[in-house]
Amino acid sequence: MEGKSSLRFTLGKQSSLAPDRHPEDSGAEHEELEEIDPGVRLMYSANEGNLDGIRELLNSAIDVNFRDIDNRTALHVAACQGYANVVALLLDNGAEVDTKDRWGSTPLADAIYYKNHDVIKLLEKRGAKPLMAPMRVNHALEVPEYEINPEELDFTNSVEITKGTFRLASWRGIQVAVKRLGEDVISDEEKVKAFRDELSLLQKIRHPNVVQFLGAVTQSSPMMIVTEYLPKGDLCAFLKRKRALRTATAVRFALDIARGLNYLHENKPPIIHRDLEPSNVLRDDSGHLKVADFGVSKLLTVKEDKPLTCQDTSCRYVAPEVFKNEEYDTKVDVFSFALILQEMIEGCPPFSAKQEREVPKSYAAKERPPFRAPTKRYSHGLKELIQECWNENPSKRPTFRQIITKLESIYNSIGHKKRWKVRPLKCFQNLEAMLKKDLSLTGHSRSSRSTNSM
Repeated sequence: MEGKSSLRFTLGKQSSLAPDRHPEDSGAEHEELEEIDPGVRLMYSANEGNLDGIRELLNSAIDVNFRDIDNRTALHVAACQGYANVVALLLDNGAEVDTKDRWGSTPLADAIYYKNHDVIKLLEKRGAKPLMAPMRVNHALEVPEYEINPEELDFTNSVEITKGTFRLASWRGIQVAVKRLGEDVISDEEKVKAFRDELSLLQKIRHPNVVQFLGAVTQSSPMMIVTEYLPKGDLCAFLKRKRALRTATAVRFALDIARGLNYLHENKPPIIHRDLEPSNVLRDDSGHLKVADFGVSKLLTVKEDKPLTCQDTSCRYVAPEVFKNEEYDTKVDVFSFALILQEMIEGCPPFSAKQEREVPKSYAAKERPPFRAPTKRYSHGLKELIQECWNENPSKRPTFRQIITKLESIYNSIGHKKRWKVRPLKCFQNLEAMLKKDLSLTGHSRSSRSTNSM
């Protein structure tokens, strides 16, 4: 039978669901430990990370599941403090993994709230069940239309897709890409709100150059985003195989990307990708491209001052104003687009000889990747368009609507040039056939005259 005290343990970090999480002075530290209730001493030792003290108390037959007046246990305390070794010791000695305090919080919920990731992994490994998802509704009629039952997602033989953000799964007879949201999203109220806003936008997005959102898991944990799966892979892998692309192909791909981004930017409010790079552009079965992975941290309003780090995204494709922690808008995606277009023509990533973390310094110093490909590869104004798109002054960069107009003109020019090259060849072939026919007729005529003269 569990022991319970009328005392309240208020040292250290408090329950993640308690109305007041500030530690209070329980007076325990002013008393001799021998005079304190043994169960509270266990919680005190857990708060201090005192493994020897915990072992000594457990060996003296103290109940490992002792609860204070708020139903908190030593496991709750250790989870709040982030002591994975203490958590392991308590679990090894019979601590209940999913025990709830008076506010309904479990050790796992506390670990998630305080972002103690080692403890989270340990508790999940020992069978801890996640609490109710933060977006859980109280009435069935309030469940969003996009909600997917997680039991319908089959992860048998699942593999990571591209950078590991998404996993392959089967859903209602088709293959889908599933992104599982981390504990940092579930435990952060601001990120949960951003996720809710993202989903309200995603369900409205319909464009052939944007990866299709299929649904989400929000009524249970872990929360997930489900999108269409494109087995052809991403542009990054494609460029590694093909290296430099033909100019016509590069322009056609650029048009696909520009159309997808223009659609996102013209939403209200605009959707800023911020992580536009070849690995976030996917290829469909028809050979066209689709913009993908504009997640929780990228769905922003027009003006945003949240800085990025290299842990958030690749440094190689991000506009300098982002790393300078300056105010920025949709033009950051235009900068990234210029780098991708140049990479498709050059056949190598921007500043490929430099370490990734050094690249932002180059951009900040107003350096840009060199144009090394033959001049003819940048014909019809392609080089000038790239330079406009990566202009140091964001306001001077074109919008994607303007970019599309220029790319369409360039693509048509390339097409006319091709047709011009083909026509003379056909004319020559036709002329050659006519001459052969004339020679044949002339020869036949001479033969006839020769026969008649005889």
